[in-house]
Amino acid sequence: MGDEPDSATHPPCATGPLTGLRVVEFVGLGPAPFGCMLLADLGAEVIALRRPGSSVPALVRNRETLEVDLKDADVRTRVRALIAAADVVVEGFRPGVMERLGLGPDDVRACETGLIYARMTGWGQTGPLAHTAGHDLNYIAVTGALHLATRAGGVPVPPANLLGDFGGGAMYLATSVLAALHDRGRTGEGAVLDVSIIDGTTYLTSMQHEYRSRGTWSDVAGTNRLDTGAPYYDVYACADGRFVAVGALEEPFFVALLEVLDLDPGLAVGREDPANWPALREAIGDALRTRTRDEWARLAASTDACLSPVLDLSEAAQHPQVAQRQVLVAGDAEQWTPRLPNGFVAQPTHVDDLLQRWRVERP
Repeated sequence: MGDEPDSATHPPCATGPLTGLRVVEFVGLGPAPFGCMLLADLGAEVIALRRPGSSVPALVRNRETLEVDLKDADVRTRVRALIAAADVVVEGFRPGVMERLGLGPDDVRACETGLIYARMTGWGQTGPLAHTAGHDLNYIAVTGALHLATRAGGVPVPPANLLGDFGGGAMYLATSVLAALHDRGRTGEGAVLDVSIIDGTTYLTSMQHEYRSRGTWSDVAGTNRLDTGAPYYDVYACADGRFVAVGALEEPFFVALLEVLDLDPGLAVGREDPANWPALREAIGDALRTRTRDEWARLAASTDACLSPVLDLSEAAQHPQVAQRQVLVAGDAEQWTPRLPNGFVAQPTHVDDLLQRWRVERP
């Protein structure tokens, strides 16, 4: 394989708290790429393997990709060598696919007991639906999470694919990998991680389950304080047809909201009684329809009224708080890329430099 490259000629591909961590990613869709992007943005060296001729999906940024034909036995041998040089493997295929390729956890961890092998799926490795297809919407539906996004008398509204793919999937993947790395530091042993969107999304509903067990959350959609049941936690139309979000849950904030809307302070009395909610909702709605979204945003900006404009993705970059936090990086033609809040993002070196540093031949 040759000598170790000089560090001055071949600098580390990224900087950050995970610098030196080596990850092999079998490129998939949705949660696995997002989770690996997070690891790469934190400084890990991630090499993404994809099928020959396949397009690079979204979220495969800050890392090099390499085409590999896993049907070729010689290529699979080289891929196993690549895995042997890694700390973490991430794959997002249906259960059994990696085993049929001879690249399952039992195959590659026989001599690499410190390897962390993360399996990212929707349904998990076991259960009656494990081998069936699904997407974010299916996973959040059966966990009860989609039902939470339902107005009274309405239909559930899918929150794009943020909740399942990225909240319950990718973040759960990254957290599980980091926990396994910490445990390996204590024990020297790696792990096989069965990470599923259905598990992670169910975990995200912890607060609602706790409230339900206390008798303070109803299964009737749109009747709870946090699911648009309460008029002081909802979205309202303004004079220009655009919207504002009102989140004045606590009494002091609700009083501030009434002041901004120029409504009777007496409306704060009995606001927790659901019997008063229809009239209160009407009063708030009527007031908000008298001005435009941006007018209300300016009036509420320096208050505790918890009133915010509902912005689209292009507008979000111009919001003063978002702009000050510098969480969106400007590109060409007013395109924006979210960056990791901790700011550890760095561009990777070329894939051949990475392979040389790992002492592995190109598959």
